[in-house]
Parts: sequence; structure tokens; C-alpha cells
Amino acid sequence: MGNTLRILAISGSLREKSSNTALMKAIIALSSGDIQFTIYGGLGDLPHFNPDLDLDDGPSSVQELRLQLKEAEGVLICTPEYGNGVPGVLKNALDWLVSSGEFMNKPTAVISASPTPMGGDKAHASLLLTLNMINAEIIEGGTMMIPHITLKLNKEGVITDSETKQRLLAVLKALEKACL
Repeated sequence: MGNTLRILAISGSLREKSSNTALMKAIIALSSGDIQFTIYGGLGDLPHFNPDLDLDDGPSSVQELRLQLKEAEGVLICTPEYGNGVPGVLKNALDWLVSSGEFMNKPTAVISASPTPMGGDKAHASLLLTLNMINAEIIEGGTMMIPHITLKLNKEGVITDSETKQRLLAVLKALEKACL
């Protein structure tokens, strides 16, 4: 493994100005030089999950996701909540990983952020259920829900709320520790 940890960062939103994508990038900016983040950008390129397409390693976009996960020592997921649940594109990506095993024992931090007072709690709970089912290692101290994200992250993508920033630093530290 070397001195640099490789973390795959995944935003559950395809929206260009997504607060969860901005949050993910802000977390990356907070990290130490000992962590190398790769931002997964192929969420919207994955075909709808279909087990019949998963023969011979599946479509190339699925192979790329699996390879990036395999090469990462840990995973950071930041997701919004859509319709009281996990965004369909994120759930679709996870469905492609159910039988292939890349998440097995992979240290994973999960953050949901929402402009609502609930912080994306339903998406957060649902995502944790799916990740546990595929044997991801949900790390101790590595989950967080952030309500009112638009009041804690400015338009430039900088975390403006000191308590949120400290909690995110603690999540990062927990992820780093779990990967060692």
C-alpha cells in the first residue's frame, strides 16, 4: 500500500451545482497530503442494472467502476436525498456491485447533506442498509447527516460552519485510520 491512501469519492448527485458534490470537494480540500482522492465521475454513464448484461464482466462503464473500487483502500460517499430515498443513479451503481464483491470489507464513510432540517436521513438510512448488505465496512465515526447544507457551504464550495468543518475532519480522520 505505500504511504498514500487511495480513496474513491462518490457524489450521489449528477447535478452540476450539487451541494453534495461541492461538499465532497470541500472534504477533499480538508484532507491531508497522505490521502489521494479519485472522484468517480461515471455515475451517469452506467446502464440500468440488468443481471443479463453482467455476463463476461459487464459493460465497460461497470468494469471501470469496479476497477476504481478495487484500487481504492477506502470510499467516501456524499449523497443528497431524492423523494425520501437514495438517488436512483447511486442505487443503480450499487446494484451493479452486489455480486462482484468490490465493497467487501472496504472502509466506507457515508455523508448525506440536504437543505432540509432532516439532513437526508431517509437516504442515509437506506444507503447504509444497501452498503451493509454488500459487506462494506461502515467505519465507526464515519457517518454524518448535514441538515441545512446551503447555510453551511458557500457558493464557492467552502465550508463556512466551524462545527460542521470539525465533524467532517473527524470523519476524514476515522476513514484514514480505518484504511491503515
